Amino acid sequence: MILVTGATGHVGGEVLAHLLPAADAPPRALVRDPAKAALPPTVEAVTGDLNRPDSLRPALDGVDGVFLLPGYPDMPGLLAEMRRAGVDHVVLLSSIAAPDGDLDNAISAMMIRSEDAVRACGIPWTILRPSGFMSNTFQWTEQLAAGDTVRAAFPGVAVAMIDPADIGAVAARVLLDDAHHGLAHALSGPEPLLPADRVRVLGEVLGRKLRFEGQSDEEARSEMVEQGVPAPYIEAFFRYYADGTLDDSQVRPTVRELLGREPRTFEQWAQRHASAFR
Repeated sequence: MILVTGATGHVGGEVLAHLLPAADAPPRALVRDPAKAALPPTVEAVTGDLNRPDSLRPALDGVDGVFLLPGYPDMPGLLAEMRRAGVDHVVLLSSIAAPDGDLDNAISAMMIRSEDAVRACGIPWTILRPSGFMSNTFQWTEQLAAGDTVRAAFPGVAVAMIDPADIGAVAARVLLDDAHHGLAHALSGPEPLLPADRVRVLGEVLGRKLRFEGQSDEEARSEMVEQGVPAPYIEAFFRYYADGTLDDSQVRPTVRELLGREPRTFEQWAQRHASAFR
């Protein structure tokens, strides 16, 4: 029995999809409100709040493995509940930024502390450190509904973006294989892409002549403030991409090595999700 946290999210939903045909028992999905969760019919929805570790006790009953999201206030408490329930494997979704060790960066610090908690919990663990998600492109839907121009921050920063479907496939594979205990896997897509590259490919898929305009750092910062992005996260993004403390352009062989196929391209992702941009 595998419990998937974040089960209605871009990654968690893919973990469920890949576990369904592979696991011995249907996976269990942790949600806040089962009545509002759109899940496959064979998936058991259970309630729990990751901000309240004791609320997970019913959801953890009989669970062998957990796919765990990072960044909750009491990660040690969450993991203590899992150990108490007899969980024998935790797969943590982390970030390619975690190895930088920068505790002054809010995003890095969140991932580092989550990884530290997993390593110290006494349960066999595996850590996944993906590059930026292709699904981040969904943030352009409003712009594309209004016209054919996309404006975005950090125009000169290339990211080897990964399809969340590949993260889900890797997570399902390692959840069911104890050979990955104690390992941290860095994951990426097949090529580094600038924002303009994504706009070009998306335009080809949609059959539209799209334009890309890069924002200045001042414009990007102002927009993030207006959108309500917490100030420490804004500073983290600028340290990564304006100051260059994070190189997210590296293409890694891990998806191919673990799944026996190449990671999905951005074009494949865009074709799969084209309806969201129409």
